[in-house]
Amino acid sequence: MTKFFWGNSTSSMQTEGGWNEGGKSLSVYDIRKPGEHTSDWHFANDNYHHFTEDFDYLQDLGMNMYRFQVSWSRVIKDGDGAVNEEGLKYYDKLVDALLERNIEPMICLYHFDMPLHLAQKYNGFVNKQVCDAFIRYGKIIVDHFADRVKYWITFNEQNLYHTSEAFKIAGYLKGEKTLSELYQIAHNVMYCHAAIANYLHENTDAKIGGMLAYNQVYGATANPQDAFAAHQIDEFLNYDLLDVFSYGKHSAAVLAFIKNHHLQLAVTDKEKETIAAVKSDFLSFSYYASSTIDASKIPADTAPNQYLEFGRKLNPVLQTSEWGWQIDPLGFRDVLNKIYQRYHLPVFPIENGIGVREEWDGKTPIQDDYRIDYHRSHIKAMQAAIKEDGVDVIGYLGWGLIDILSSQGDMDKRYGVVYVNRTNHDLRDMKRVPKKSYYWLKKVIRSNGRDLS
Repeated sequence: MTKFFWGNSTSSMQTEGGWNEGGKSLSVYDIRKPGEHTSDWHFANDNYHHFTEDFDYLQDLGMNMYRFQVSWSRVIKDGDGAVNEEGLKYYDKLVDALLERNIEPMICLYHFDMPLHLAQKYNGFVNKQVCDAFIRYGKIIVDHFADRVKYWITFNEQNLYHTSEAFKIAGYLKGEKTLSELYQIAHNVMYCHAAIANYLHENTDAKIGGMLAYNQVYGATANPQDAFAAHQIDEFLNYDLLDVFSYGKHSAAVLAFIKNHHLQLAVTDKEKETIAAVKSDFLSFSYYASSTIDASKIPADTAPNQYLEFGRKLNPVLQTSEWGWQIDPLGFRDVLNKIYQRYHLPVFPIENGIGVREEWDGKTPIQDDYRIDYHRSHIKAMQAAIKEDGVDVIGYLGWGLIDILSSQGDMDKRYGVVYVNRTNHDLRDMKRVPKKSYYWLKKVIRSNGRDLS
């Protein structure tokens, strides 16, 4: 029987800390100021100093995979300078500590934290110079780690670079945020992914796949316009990328949109050839929630990439978190099916979880039955996709299962089964404290998903 991967996913800026240690240069996150409800990014959960303790928890849980991000700024000075050997040694120790615990490492190369120098000088991924710097960085990391790290992704949630979120996560600091620029960023990022995927396949025996943030979207009503808007969102934000990851070809609908709207893109023959050659060993995604789309709220001439900015509505039949995320395990099953039945490549959900505001009294473990219910329902939905629908799922990774900063820098939005004793503005002692869900998840993993009680 093929090994099923149970594990945890994180990013460097939300987890590591050590922002000015070990020869690390600055990223765009390192200069962001804290707000009333957000932390700075300097300490995170201090995994830089605590990773062996955290890995002991993962090992005790029975996990056999840990997806982490290599910080570009930590290993390459300013993103395009000299290799920082001390940064590589940190990740050497991290990878070796995982392997010693029989935990398979998975590397992500980029999770929104553009080296500050590249953002300020070139405006991030809208510029080809940054593509060159990223490809150089990626090849260095592949050469250094692929003998020990057999699972890879390039960009976390790559379809976000096809939405207006791209201007926040691509190192873009100035400009008019035009649709042509958005599509240029999306193209440049896909070229970078393809270049690294092709290089890894040509030079190693490791596996690599593309990754999406899969937000399941339904029509808000039975109006066919709502259904078509939901379909267009899938086509432009999901299937277009999955087509490239699987076949090396963009969606015909997306190519027609670019032509019909006269978008100005700089695309070279070399980039086209690189993208055409790309292959994926698996298709991965994050899944947290679903939403609905009301086509009547979308202004005329809006690109499908931006429909959700105008037409998103809450689903009245689903439970909604404090942050407006709607719990929908059946949507998870549907996404697993939509990917596998269309592309017939192994599917790998590598982020899933629920963020909740929690406080520890200093003595009693947090009784987070809501987190148990969330993960149980999603694991059951995944198991139904495997057993009843024939979907080839290779693993299930939770997100931030040792508390980390949220994507907005909010330590109050906690995903973990292990509490980290700090707040947004008080680092306290960073003590790790298992929650009730920890012991439930340990039982689930050690039974390989058979015991969900």
